[in-house]
Amino acid sequence: MKAPDIDMTHAEGGVIYLKARQLPGDRPRTIPHCLDQRAEEHPGRVFLKQRDPKTDEWVDLTYRQAQEITDSLAQAFLDLGAGPDAPVMILSGNSIRSAMVMLAAQKIGAPAAPISVPYSLMSSDFEKLRHCFDAVKPAIVFAEQLAPFKRAIEALHCPACAIFSAETDGDDNILHYERLASTLVSPAVTHAMERLTDKSIGKYLFTSGSTGMPKPVPTTQGAMCSMIAGQEGLRDNDRDPEYDPNRVDNLLDWLPWNHISGSNVNFNGAIWNGATFWIDGGKPTAALFQETIRNVRDCRPSSFGTAPIALSMLADAMEEDDTLLEAFFENMRSIGYGGATLSDDLYDRLQKLAVKATGRRIPIITMYGATETQGITVVHWEVERVGLIGLPLPGLTLKLVPNGAKLEVRVKGPTVMSGYLGMPEKNKEVFDEEGYYCLGDAVKFVDENDPNKGLIFDGRVGEDFKLSSGTWVSVGTLRPDYVAACSPLIFDAVIAGQDKDYIAALVWPSPAIAEHYLKSEGGLAEALERLSRELAEKTRNFNANEPGSSRRIRRIMIMTEPPSIDEGEITDKGYVNQRLVIDRRANLVSALYAEPASAGVITV
Repeated sequence: MKAPDIDMTHAEGGVIYLKARQLPGDRPRTIPHCLDQRAEEHPGRVFLKQRDPKTDEWVDLTYRQAQEITDSLAQAFLDLGAGPDAPVMILSGNSIRSAMVMLAAQKIGAPAAPISVPYSLMSSDFEKLRHCFDAVKPAIVFAEQLAPFKRAIEALHCPACAIFSAETDGDDNILHYERLASTLVSPAVTHAMERLTDKSIGKYLFTSGSTGMPKPVPTTQGAMCSMIAGQEGLRDNDRDPEYDPNRVDNLLDWLPWNHISGSNVNFNGAIWNGATFWIDGGKPTAALFQETIRNVRDCRPSSFGTAPIALSMLADAMEEDDTLLEAFFENMRSIGYGGATLSDDLYDRLQKLAVKATGRRIPIITMYGATETQGITVVHWEVERVGLIGLPLPGLTLKLVPNGAKLEVRVKGPTVMSGYLGMPEKNKEVFDEEGYYCLGDAVKFVDENDPNKGLIFDGRVGEDFKLSSGTWVSVGTLRPDYVAACSPLIFDAVIAGQDKDYIAALVWPSPAIAEHYLKSEGGLAEALERLSRELAEKTRNFNANEPGSSRRIRRIMIMTEPPSIDEGEITDKGYVNQRLVIDRRANLVSALYAEPASAGVITV
């Protein structure tokens, strides 16, 4: 990648504007056009791989096969009334069939609306699912297996919708995927593709719902392709001694396609690069991560992007298994992460593993953005620290606005949405007077005198608070540091202390540790006692290295009720809404600050 080259302009009121001097690079006309172009260039190359749930064998789909199936589905969708004002909603998760549905809809200008799977399978009231349905008003709804989604579909009350599935369970009211995927194609599909422009809505992606009900973001073909152009503007193959134009990259990915990381960064990026995308059925949970490990052994990926929690679990496994270590690093060119901050400890562990496997360190990079903006910054140069979010992609401008002691980040450019669907009042709130989108995050410079050294994430503006002393607490930086310091005992924490004398934390124990302690200690009370003792010790060690009250945690409580998706406490990407958890569990926060200390409160 090219070295940083940033233009920085200062304006009245301490406002700072940042933009890359590099110009955007090549990009596809649209994502569907990109798929068809790759099918013409590499018809026999494998595009998608997925384990067959019945045979457990990998199933392949080539670029040519994908082109043909999406053409047939696109024709079927036209016949069923789909179009720019009649989207196609996808309830089921990542799969070859879901990919075909998503791309086929885009071919005819019908927005694809992939929905968070927990809204259908883990919700008791389907409130968020109905909210999403009412927002986009789809003409067609797809669920790969009917049985697990039947209650959710019934809750939608959509007699006018066409429902289709690959497993209809004999229900004559449900159209069959295979029949639609074999529809004879007419010139209407080509004509629909010719009408696609940068303004054509390719997808409706919903925000995570971590700050209320999910908001529908119209994601245009121009926005998706401009993000690719921004990345291409930084590409410099001449600087890569191992560059091979004929190399076919293998990506292994579990990130859900209802979010930009999995859907637009990784999936669209694979199409643009003509890569083979391996759909990972695993997830970073105690129950499912062994599936990811198994898939790493088969795929031997050349790039791997995921959430820090998954990298932590992978590091744990590789430190105990040299054959897994060899498989992971055999072809690996870079590791990516997003959604949360990578701890220094985990960064060092990954680099130590890379050196053990290959004799050299490996690029560990991150991209920063939001559903409303796509990816807007990236770390595209060698760094020896974590916490950076990088610098703006070519074609975008960042606006840093003083907000208290912090710099609030805003952005303008072709990847940024024009506004939420059907929410004019909200749109007035999220754009400033110059048309910049306000992300609500804060950043700071690595070096205020040299912007080329990059920006550091400095927390959510709305999550920070003051102690009774007037001291500011930066939750966005304290929380991941504390969680990392308490590894592997806890998987996340909520930081409390607004207007209090000291900081306290509510923590969730790591499922693997909880299970292990229950077995080894012989009971819940004994397991909690051991966990409390060890957590107190780790917290004392953490506090010993912190200079002031804004970083020291005095009391802790272990939560046994997991974070609730229905209540918005956590998203399907694992992002915890700090404010909402504190409000919903106000009784626990009160117990943290009771005098004398309540039962179950650990005092450090």
